[in-house]
Amino acid sequence: MEYGKWSGTRKVCLAVCLLTALLLVTLERSCLLRPSRFNSYYYNRLQLQQNQRQSNEPLVREIPLDNPERKLTRVQVVPLSPNNDSLKDEAVALERTEAKYEDLLAEQELAAAKQLPSALIIGVKKGGTRALLEFLRLHPDVKAAGSEVHFFDHHYSKGFHWYRRRMPLTLQGQITMEKTPSYFVTAEAPRRVQHMNPGVKLVVVVRDPVTRAISDYTQVKSKRSDMPRFEDMAFVNGSRVVDTTWAPLRIGVYAKHLERWLNYFPLSQLLFVSGERLIADPALEITRVQDFLGIKRLVSERHFYFNSTKGFPCVFRSEEHTTPHCLGKNKGRNHPFIDPSAIQRLRDFYRPFNRRFYQLTGIDFGWP
Repeated sequence: MEYGKWSGTRKVCLAVCLLTALLLVTLERSCLLRPSRFNSYYYNRLQLQQNQRQSNEPLVREIPLDNPERKLTRVQVVPLSPNNDSLKDEAVALERTEAKYEDLLAEQELAAAKQLPSALIIGVKKGGTRALLEFLRLHPDVKAAGSEVHFFDHHYSKGFHWYRRRMPLTLQGQITMEKTPSYFVTAEAPRRVQHMNPGVKLVVVVRDPVTRAISDYTQVKSKRSDMPRFEDMAFVNGSRVVDTTWAPLRIGVYAKHLERWLNYFPLSQLLFVSGERLIADPALEITRVQDFLGIKRLVSERHFYFNSTKGFPCVFRSEEHTTPHCLGKNKGRNHPFIDPSAIQRLRDFYRPFNRRFYQLTGIDFGWP
């Protein structure tokens, strides 16, 4: 009797176990076939981790923009498929190249700044300063202000911060230049320039003072049709006495102006460029200037083309541009007729000053 009762209990327990097992199997299949949002999230994350383990490269690499001063565009670099070994090697090489380029851009962006000039073209007016600056602009290591700033003669009271803001952006190793020809004849300019930078390099383009004075007069007369004749302005009341108060003639007394500059700068910091040779052989003169500035000789005879109509050289800005660039129409004007006797009197007047200028510079410019 007891054995039969125990046997019945065992059958009930066994049936309960079977029903429980069947219920568990049904629930598991239901979960697998219809995953919840929670299970789907971890399933996808597990799949992502497995994919990442198959490749040593990240799926997406983003350039850091931690430094706000870096003006870099946000870029994403996506590696090629890791299943192809050759493509993977190319992707690695490309990534290394891009990284170097990005670093270079970042360094340049951070280094670019406006600097006070380390070299100045200080004179002289109508000597060829504009042509020289245009030639120097061909050099990648020379950056110049766009126009004559006139800081050391007209705007010095505005301060060096004002002056710096008018300079171009330059990178490390590049030279900041500025050209204002009137500096050479401004009495206060040497002291002011020395205050800015005692080691600044000074370039002076000079020309036969008689021809320079006539060119100066021609430029002014092109804007004033009622201007008196050159001879009437060059001499006092029609006499043979030279009017040294007239600016076009006063500028040509180069020795007097140079002596003032030599009170503040050694001769080694000044380079004198012949305005005549700058036209006849621009490659030679520009080579001297490049050596003086301490930059490579990158501007050479291949950059120049002589314009026979205007009478001065034009430049090829790059090897890709086959059309030469010439100075504006206000350059190369025809000079008016000047009485030869007046020209001779002016040459006699300038001759002792020219000899003194040759002594100071150590250069015989060969002016008549």
